[in-house]
Amino acid sequence: MTKHKKTSSVSFFNSNLITIISIALVLFLIGIFLIAGLMGRELSVFMKENLAFSIILKDNLKDSDIRQTQRELNAMPFVKSTKYISKEEAAREMANELGEDPQAFLGFNPFLASIEVKLKSEYTHTDSIKKIERRLTESSNVSQLLYQQDMMHLVNNNIRQIVVVLTVMIIILVLISFALISNTIRLLIYSRRFLIYTMRLVGATPAFIRKPFVKYSIINGLMAAVVAIIMLVATLYYLRRGLVGLEQIINRFELAMVAVALLAVGVLISTIAASFSVNRYLGMERGKLYHI
Repeated sequence: MTKHKKTSSVSFFNSNLITIISIALVLFLIGIFLIAGLMGRELSVFMKENLAFSIILKDNLKDSDIRQTQRELNAMPFVKSTKYISKEEAAREMANELGEDPQAFLGFNPFLASIEVKLKSEYTHTDSIKKIERRLTESSNVSQLLYQQDMMHLVNNNIRQIVVVLTVMIIILVLISFALISNTIRLLIYSRRFLIYTMRLVGATPAFIRKPFVKYSIINGLMAAVVAIIMLVATLYYLRRGLVGLEQIINRFELAMVAVALLAVGVLISTIAASFSVNRYLGMERGKLYHI
């Protein structure tokens, strides 16, 4: 009898261990996709905020007018930063790019002073850019507005497609994870189906029968989530050595949010799967328990 109990305990422990590992691997994959989504968002913000407008100023403006124009730009809600580029700086930059000074054969400086404006990422959509373009050209000190319109549209379209693909992938992965975790927990509860039948015979209510299985599943889900979080942190630590600036893209707060999400998903899916699995055996006759 004692040997049978030991064998049963070892079997139950092995089943629990397999369940925890299976759930942890699924949650780890979900965590990877969540991290990828956060990295994609941070990279999209970085790309959008580095697409600049060049505001070409009218010639012969006073320094006070230029400073006033720059102050007005900095006060606008959609402006992230501004940088003044004088005529001389523009000539030097062009000379460095061409390898030859245009002033040498033209005899004068053909460039105009400008202010480089970088927008906040939330204002880089097509509709917002058109409104910003109209507003920036209203100033009497502005001669012309230059920006890479095609590049902005391309960045917005590519980011939109990436977001859609990542969202679809995460939804598919959550559905697959629910199926895998549900099957894993169902196999664990399957070994206890006769216990469920016996408890039902002695008059136990469905809620009473369901409670210990849901409790074990919640504990397994929490343990699996912790294992998945440790694996995720270890993976990020390993990648950080090869990817410079990774800690700037994924900060501790975002990593903590991913950890909380994995804990919630692990508990939620385990609870739902355990409830469905127990319900399957609650109304089943003894004869059918031998043939499933």
